[in-house]
Amino acid sequence: MSARELIALGTASQVPTRYRNHNGYLLRWDDEGFLFDPGEGTQRQMIYAGVTTAAITRICITHFHGDHCLGLAGISQRISLDRVPHMVHVYYPGSGQVYYERLRQASIFHDVALVEPHPISSPGEIHADAKLTLSTLPLEHGVEAWGYRLQERDSRTMLPDRLAAAGVRGPAVRRLMQDGQIVVDGRTVLLDEVSVHRRGQSVAFVMDTRVCDNAVALARDVDLLICESTYLDCDADKAHDHGHLTAAEAARIAAAAGARKLVLTHFSQRYTSVLPFVAEAQQYFENVVAANDGDTIAVPPRA
Repeated sequence: MSARELIALGTASQVPTRYRNHNGYLLRWDDEGFLFDPGEGTQRQMIYAGVTTAAITRICITHFHGDHCLGLAGISQRISLDRVPHMVHVYYPGSGQVYYERLRQASIFHDVALVEPHPISSPGEIHADAKLTLSTLPLEHGVEAWGYRLQERDSRTMLPDRLAAAGVRGPAVRRLMQDGQIVVDGRTVLLDEVSVHRRGQSVAFVMDTRVCDNAVALARDVDLLICESTYLDCDADKAHDHGHLTAAEAARIAAAAGARKLVLTHFSQRYTSVLPFVAEAQQYFENVVAANDGDTIAVPPRA
């Protein structure tokens, strides 16, 4: 079975600590690898996690504060050094084009990487293929910031016993899936008779933001919500002033959106333990974990 899991490469906010690197999150999704917000030191964290640059197919940057993007310089050069053979797509706020270009060419190197930039200027789908879509909505931070949502397309699961009873076999199964119906021995067999709807899995990535409607919209019914929780409620005034969330606010977003699992991250250096974050969040949303550097968190199986 293909892996669908989150690898937390870094879970600190603005200032790294002895135990937490700047941001960095790799979402393994079948044959794709989505690298979100590569902060400073991300390529070294990848070595610790056993992740190669060849695993990266798409890089998604929410905004251009340093703890969310400074690692792009090193990652860009490493992709080139390792001769990654496939195209790597990079999504980022269009208003930060100058920062993107500076990071891509931050120092002298022989650039042979296959990299395609995708500056974001409006909400909606920014990638779509036969298997999934990637979409984005603006969030509320001190600078332009975007959240991301990965959505697998819905499909059908064929039921072998019903296919056999209907006399559908071999190449006829594919024709039935494509056309929605097929004639077998003079009888029309409908796709709905021999299959069930299979809901696509989904993941939302909500980083630096105040509470806003778009955070809930991105997380609507997702299987996994990765959400910043920089502060505890005792410091809610700081969260609001700096455009961030508390653990309780992240949990209320997850509950309002109907998410299945919440991953808290992006912790301020002022806190020495994440246990209070989990306790605070679980007052509003039960299925919650606090990410530590190096953690691997599976996308929940389909309900």
